[in-house]
Amino acid sequence: MENHEHTPLLHKPDRPVGIIGYGAYVPRYRLPAAEVSRIWKGGKEAGPIKEKSVPGVDEDVITMSIEASRNALKRARIDPQELRAVWVGSESHPYAVKPSSTIVAEAIGAPVSIQAGDWEFACKAGTEAMVAAMAMVGAGMGRYALAIGMDTAQGRPADALEYTAAAGGAAFILGPAAESLATILATYSYVTDTPDFWRRAHQRYPEHGQRFTGEPAYFKHITEAGNTLMEEAGLKPADFDYAVFHQPNAKFPQRVAAQLGFTPEQIKTGLLSPVIGNTYAGAAMIGLTAILDIAKPGQRILMVSYGSGAGSDAFLLETTAAVSERQGLAVSTQEYIARRTEVDYGMYVRLRGKLAE
Repeated sequence: MENHEHTPLLHKPDRPVGIIGYGAYVPRYRLPAAEVSRIWKGGKEAGPIKEKSVPGVDEDVITMSIEASRNALKRARIDPQELRAVWVGSESHPYAVKPSSTIVAEAIGAPVSIQAGDWEFACKAGTEAMVAAMAMVGAGMGRYALAIGMDTAQGRPADALEYTAAAGGAAFILGPAAESLATILATYSYVTDTPDFWRRAHQRYPEHGQRFTGEPAYFKHITEAGNTLMEEAGLKPADFDYAVFHQPNAKFPQRVAAQLGFTPEQIKTGLLSPVIGNTYAGAAMIGLTAILDIAKPGQRILMVSYGSGAGSDAFLLETTAAVSERQGLAVSTQEYIARRTEVDYGMYVRLRGKLAE
């Protein structure tokens, strides 16, 4: 039998890569969880999710991706003509056949000589795009690549998802580490065939495996990805200043953080699900933007996404001196969260087109 050298588990590009610009977007409208509970449970306690973001009638994955990308470009301080890839990760692309990425690329002023494509892997579609962007820049195929995680998620009326399925996400421009505000030191991905959440073609709302979505789905994949990254990098939870995990609700990220050995203080900044809900492909990524908004140079961050189906991408990042000077160049994530207009369930039904003919 032929012997092969051990394949390294961590992904590290030949050329150091980092985040040179980032941006978030959260719609203005908010549906309180208490309002969902009023309709379906007679006003009983709604749980730890306070409210969720709801897109307006003129908002979708494309329009929100454009806004987040423009924020990322402001922080990156580059001409969009320098981009060599625009990749949009989502599970709610507006078109079944027609890319979101080409519209985003043209709207932000990217060149026609560019890679453009839409990515799908449930809630980790955005971090899949980030890994690909890191590989492209690291291989020298392009100096800058844009990766987006964005969703306008829907839940079936009266389903548990209706409390959390929200809208929003984030965009990251990856480029040479020397220009970055946060260097990506390594990534690790862990995937299996675990069918915990799915939606067939022509099916309007997704289905989920109830408790099965937690274990062996969410917790198994995030702990495997997070622990492997830390072990291979020779690090422990205490070596990190911040951590952010996929947040389908308020309880799961807090529980998995504790399983991995992180404190509530380490995850507090990136835990946004209680106030905006689950933004699916952008959930972990938008949590990272909130961290980058306040991070100081030289701080270490762990981000672990999760996508049903199932898999997790873990990232080891370290901020640079540039992070402080670029934070104020665009709208912060907390500013988007504070900018809110409350809607009732009737308006929510109208905005989300839940009244079928």
